[in-house]
Amino acid sequence: MRITLEELRDSNDLVIELLEIISLEGQHYMARLTLDRRELLLSDKQGVTSLFRSAWQLQVTLAAFRVRETQVVHPSAYHEMVGMEPAEIEPLRIRVQREKAQREKP
Repeated sequence: MRITLEELRDSNDLVIELLEIISLEGQHYMARLTLDRRELLLSDKQGVTSLFRSAWQLQVTLAAFRVRETQVVHPSAYHEMVGMEPAEIEPLRIRVQREKAQREKP
């Protein structure tokens, strides 16, 4: 599913549980947001995935929203790069930011 920046802005009390900054070929990044346990791609009004030139640019774009955790996700093409058959390899995940858990007062 997809969501636009405008739809995010129109949501009240929005909390992005997980912001995944997905690294793509050609020095582009896209945002996958987890909201209420749903994964959504940040897109424009025409349904085209929003691309960013850096992870920083993407974070600045979403800076006004509450984000509990941010990860940069980098899929690996190592097997293909060294001439091996493609294989399922979990992507490299780098935690960039995580909200501290708040302790409840008794």
